[in-house]
Amino acid sequence: MDTPLIDLSTNKFKDVAVITINNPPVNALSPTVARGLAEAMEQADKDEGVSAIVLTGAGRTFVAGADIKEFGKITSGKSERGAGLNPLLRQIEDLSKPVVVAIHGNAFGGGLELAMACHYRVAAPNAQVGQPEVKLGIIPGAGGTQRLPRLVGVAKAVEMCAEGNPISAQEALQLGLVDRLIEGDLLTGAVAFAREVTTRPIPRTRERDGKLNLPDKTIFDAAREKARTKQRGQMAPLAAIDAVEGSTRLSFEEGSQQEQRVFRECLFSDQSKALIHAFFGEREVAKIPEIAKETPIIPVNSVAVVGAGTMGGGIAMVFANAGIHVLLKEADQAALDRGLATIQKNYQSSVKRGRFTQQFVDECLRRIKPTLTYDAFGEVDMVVEAVFEGMALKKEVFTQLDLVCQPGAILATNTSTLSIDEIASATSRPDAVIGTHFFSPANVMRLLEVVRGKSSSKQVIATCMQLSKKLGKVGVLVGNCRGFVGNRMFGPYRREAQFLAEEGAAIEAVDRVLYDFGMAMGPMATGDLAGLDVGWRIRKEYRHLEKPGVRQPFAEDRLCELGRFGQKTGAGWYKYDENRHATPDPEVAALVRKWAAEAEIPQRTISTDEIVDRCIYALVNEGARILEEGIALRAVDIDIIYLHGYGFPAYRGGPMWYANTVGLKKVYERICELCDRHGELWAPAPLLKQLADAGKTFADFGVDQAVTA
Repeated sequence: MDTPLIDLSTNKFKDVAVITINNPPVNALSPTVARGLAEAMEQADKDEGVSAIVLTGAGRTFVAGADIKEFGKITSGKSERGAGLNPLLRQIEDLSKPVVVAIHGNAFGGGLELAMACHYRVAAPNAQVGQPEVKLGIIPGAGGTQRLPRLVGVAKAVEMCAEGNPISAQEALQLGLVDRLIEGDLLTGAVAFAREVTTRPIPRTRERDGKLNLPDKTIFDAAREKARTKQRGQMAPLAAIDAVEGSTRLSFEEGSQQEQRVFRECLFSDQSKALIHAFFGEREVAKIPEIAKETPIIPVNSVAVVGAGTMGGGIAMVFANAGIHVLLKEADQAALDRGLATIQKNYQSSVKRGRFTQQFVDECLRRIKPTLTYDAFGEVDMVVEAVFEGMALKKEVFTQLDLVCQPGAILATNTSTLSIDEIASATSRPDAVIGTHFFSPANVMRLLEVVRGKSSSKQVIATCMQLSKKLGKVGVLVGNCRGFVGNRMFGPYRREAQFLAEEGAAIEAVDRVLYDFGMAMGPMATGDLAGLDVGWRIRKEYRHLEKPGVRQPFAEDRLCELGRFGQKTGAGWYKYDENRHATPDPEVAALVRKWAAEAEIPQRTISTDEIVDRCIYALVNEGARILEEGIALRAVDIDIIYLHGYGFPAYRGGPMWYANTVGLKKVYERICELCDRHGELWAPAPLLKQLADAGKTFADFGVDQAVTA
């Protein structure tokens, strides 16, 4: 017999009914749970032997929110939300007996809305509560924007609803959101508290208007300004602020009706659909069809990192932060000292910002052991090579690793473009070799491309995918080709940005248009940040593969020849002051015009739409090729890579999802126009044509499907 979703117990504590939500893994509030909860509440309220009710959650958490899958059903027309949780919450609030909710783990979203409709809230000291709906492009839809300001005050409610970040049980207690913290057994403490309050008048949150009186209007103005800056381009944060403001000038009923209207507007928006796509995408990318869940995992308790430069030092920090001991090797003492100094500087910056405590940093630093030799490499479970991006040097390192590392150790390379198979050929154990492409700065960026070679074992792949979670990364498995997924697509994106500048667009205009589209940075500014010389080196290494007669961008290479490598040299596409603040450089603009004239490239006015289409559709077209070649397993894998590694706006869902929203037929037709005008670099990917002709999306293409001519 299946375990019931709602358990009503009136025996264990006699006078206090205990209602337990049991919907693993996180007790999501599905419609079935809500119906069962309504029935249990009514039954307990009618029981003459019951003087109070305690509501709790089974397992590791109270309620982590509503069932997000239901949102997808609503927007697709397969389900009707109607009034949602509101009738249940009004029913609970109007019960004749006090209801005490006992919170452990998380009370998020609908879980917190449920808790706020109860009459009292107690919590375990390590619990968290929050309204994270804006992270899915929606706002609280079951009274969250109306009850929360009545409990914590308007300013904090605006912050919690607009930013979506959780608060601790301790802060919730201070704010009045929680009535008591329970040390020891939570249920026992909650029952004791329930008995205490049976003689008190029952407080209904919707009637508690004391904290709504005369709020300072600047609260809302400041919140909107912050949202426009920190959550640029997103509609839900501003909608949440409007809804909370409504609580201060409307009755509870009117405010709730406004909240429902805005909730539905957000839910049916492209932004919400994109953010929900990203939410599920993070979970989907962890599933590798040909690797069984029971595949044995290699224990990784110690690692070695070869190279203490920017990437190597950051990677060492990532492992140390996860509690893993690290050997950090450099070729000479000066380089090692520089690397360690940078690590310490980065950690101190994190302490100053409040991200880490000094105690945590001290523990991490103790886990990093510097070395100039391979002497202790025979004791580690995994090595990550992070040396200069050159094939000869990397093969030299792997030849040495093959000699010194213990059997079974994982040999990983942090290369961003080079062939995993060629690197593996320098060893006698290619099955142990894999790519772990961290993104800079490695200690900050969440993306990790796990690059499998043709011989990488399933055990090594499974271990690295699982390890990515321990490291706090979103691991995405990709195939082996030049640039893998992210950088292979980034090449055409930045190529078109440079072409646009060479054809007459102002450098800052190209960056501004793509920034306004939602990208974290424009393509030229991104190049300056990463270092223009990095791409220059790679292009020179692969110059022999370029097809004669096909146009290639040249302005960036010319800038490198002048020693303009970007921020690190104070000059690249832009000029930089001592604080690395960028300003447009008239000298570069003049040079690009001069070089374009020498190359006989006509100059013209270029529209905003053309800048977006050429850069974003270059991503999409290359992504389609990557998908049809099997370099990426699914379109969502590409989206997650671009959301977490390249600053693509989450509210647009990633490049492949964005193309779906535009319509693949429209995208295909535009790419054909660009191909007619600009040549074979714009030849449409066969998969794009196939899906456009069939009226399908990239999500319709599976890993087992072949492209037909």
